[in-house]
Amino acid sequence: MKNSSFIVMLMACTLFCVQPSKAQKITENAVAGSFPLFANGKAATLVYDTADAAVVGIAAKAFGEDVRLISGITPGIVHKVQAGVIPVIIGTLGQSGLIDMLAKRGAIPVAAVKGKWETFCLTVVKKPFADVDMALVIFGSDPRGTAYGVFELSRKAGVSPWVWWADVKPRQRSALYVSTGAHVTGPPSVQYRGIFINDEDWGLQPWAARHMDTDIKDIGPNTYQKVFELMLRLKANYLWPAMHPCTKAFWYYPGNPEMAGKYRIVLGGSHCEPLLRNNVFEWDHNFEHEYGQQPGKWQYDINQEQIDRYWRDRVAASKNNDAVYTVGMRGIHDGGMPGPASPEKKKALLETVIANQREILSKGLDKTAADIPQIFCPYKEVLELYKLGMKLPEDITLAWADDNYGYIRQLSDPEEQKRSGGSGIYYHLSYWGAPEDYLWLSTISPSLISYELTKAYLLQARKLWVFNVGDIKPAEAELQFAMDLAWDVEAWRPEKAQLYMEQWAAATFGEEYGKQIGHIKKEYYRLAATGKPEHLNRITFTNAEAAQRLADYQQLVKATRQTGQAIPQYLQDAYFELVAYPVEAACNMNEKILYARQSLALAAAGNPRALTIADSAKAAFANIEKLTVQYNKMIAGGKWDGIMDWHPRKRPVFQMPETATPEMLRDSVHISAGDTLTAPVVIPAADYISKHDKEAPLRVIEGLGPGKAGLAQWPMQLTSYSDTEAAPYVDYKAPVHTGENKITVKCLSDFPLYTGMKLRYAIAVNGQAPVIKNIASLAETKSWASNILKGYAAGETTFNSDKEGMVSIRIYLLDPGVVINSIELN
Repeated sequence: MKNSSFIVMLMACTLFCVQPSKAQKITENAVAGSFPLFANGKAATLVYDTADAAVVGIAAKAFGEDVRLISGITPGIVHKVQAGVIPVIIGTLGQSGLIDMLAKRGAIPVAAVKGKWETFCLTVVKKPFADVDMALVIFGSDPRGTAYGVFELSRKAGVSPWVWWADVKPRQRSALYVSTGAHVTGPPSVQYRGIFINDEDWGLQPWAARHMDTDIKDIGPNTYQKVFELMLRLKANYLWPAMHPCTKAFWYYPGNPEMAGKYRIVLGGSHCEPLLRNNVFEWDHNFEHEYGQQPGKWQYDINQEQIDRYWRDRVAASKNNDAVYTVGMRGIHDGGMPGPASPEKKKALLETVIANQREILSKGLDKTAADIPQIFCPYKEVLELYKLGMKLPEDITLAWADDNYGYIRQLSDPEEQKRSGGSGIYYHLSYWGAPEDYLWLSTISPSLISYELTKAYLLQARKLWVFNVGDIKPAEAELQFAMDLAWDVEAWRPEKAQLYMEQWAAATFGEEYGKQIGHIKKEYYRLAATGKPEHLNRITFTNAEAAQRLADYQQLVKATRQTGQAIPQYLQDAYFELVAYPVEAACNMNEKILYARQSLALAAAGNPRALTIADSAKAAFANIEKLTVQYNKMIAGGKWDGIMDWHPRKRPVFQMPETATPEMLRDSVHISAGDTLTAPVVIPAADYISKHDKEAPLRVIEGLGPGKAGLAQWPMQLTSYSDTEAAPYVDYKAPVHTGENKITVKCLSDFPLYTGMKLRYAIAVNGQAPVIKNIASLAETKSWASNILKGYAAGETTFNSDKEGMVSIRIYLLDPGVVINSIELN
């Protein structure tokens, strides 16, 4: 009997126990056993159970529209499998009767999906039902997983996540077939993967008021519906909503949280918005309307009762929404928490605030506090309070922040890594603040994003990653990279990240354009690494550096235009939005600033070319506005009118700088316009002669930091060396002059991994004793501000030589996190 039972089980598994296989291919030609998504003028019918979550139906309908865009055929959508049809069956385990029926029969690989976070499977099933020959089944472990599976099929079919948000229209096909097999995707590397819509005053808010939510003239449900669909297409799940004074609070419009519920978006609030409250509107402007009385001071030690009530009401309102609650307290907006003057007393008050917030959450949601997702973001001054030894319940996720410019200030130390709540990251792709904004163009490279976030992942920051994306546009490519990385951190590790834009361009514009556009984007990031367009008025370049920079940008514009001429007409709008506008606008900003400076120098030297160069600066300035008018008024038939502002906050860098005039030429005293210093000898860090890295491998990472690459300890070992004997090192050869030579080692402007660590290298010239340099700067300091603007931190040493010739330079990397970009000798 035992043998017979075993044989029956084996036969059952042979028939029904489907095992996951490699990813399906989608082709335009049928192969044996493949599933016809559409062919011969007919599309497969989409089937989902109405008892399933609303987001499943939303995804199915969006997929039907995607099929129409590709094929011109609108697929039918039904809720029961009908005899004789070829169906795409979409549903969630445990929530879809159709999926559960297939699971019960063993027709789908349930074990590979069940109980996992946001995991999905795409599988072709033969004879799923007696009167159906075959079906393509998309099922998820939870409703978001199902939606991700549907949109993954869209991506595979050639529909970009930016099909609406950047007008990336798909290529027309006459037929598409899905190959056989079952492929499981998930769970994601990071549990909560989100965006923060921020500083929306000059783009998203005026655009939404004009085009999307015209009844309320604000960012409302119609806008958020498009945001939420984009998030699902990017496999994102978490939102910090727009919250500037120009925008009413997310919860002010009931349709906003209702829409989030339908799309299964997890709601949150930024570092200064505890328990989902938007203080800048709800406390400062709407409190009297909501409560019939004026608000007292936003100060917990003297106004606890009113503040607690304010928090309790929002927690109660949020009970039916998925949420991750920010705990703690800052000022009304982006400022320090009011209260005691003493840091110790302020820390104690913050501990009280959090204890009371957890009680509010527990009572309001009928759960124990430890079962409610919460984050604490030690942002800016809050980090200093946390460092004083603040007591924080261990189930709260520590959301570490970058310095607003892409470099993470601090990560969890070995003890913090043991916290049950884990840690996460708040990371900027856009920023308003000191030392200077970058709200206009998005220029943080995939290599830097990957290096910082993979490092964070290594130190257990795996619970939550949220990205400040400003108005979403124009950070499309960078946001997609960030979300792809958050979904699968192994896919785009730092050593691979430089290849991402080529792959992205091929998927967005076609395989034939991948290499060209990938190169354009790499150069765009490389040039911005030593001076963002918004920072140029605060950076000094030598004449040689400025000339090379202008030549490189102009060559980049030439390549962008040449490639643009070949792009198909139906993708021209997308190309302008995603490639041409940022490249040409960045070039024009460099021309405006650098030509203006050059014109003044030439005028001072009495050179009549000054006026011609001044005209070039003015033409560049005019072209920025012209390009922006094109973006707002002409692209996609005016769809984006109001989304792009070429001078957000009207910062000085956006104004036309002073240029040479005929009067200056007449009054010149013929001062030399040349550089006063000899150009340095520059040795890229990648050009080492030899290396010693048995204990800690050293790797060249392309696109990381200024120049073309950075040299880093990678894979990162978490070992610091107290001396140089065991440390990894690289050797260089360099020319020196007789007398004193200054040696500058330019490095990534980063921070030590966590409290107690440093960021040191050591340098030895011609066998002399190594000199140790710590290149770390504290955020918000003068040296940090200088580093951020010019794009690097540097250590300097001197070497006295009694003759001209070549010397050996050995550089030891003593701490993890040090990235060397170049060695310069003056």
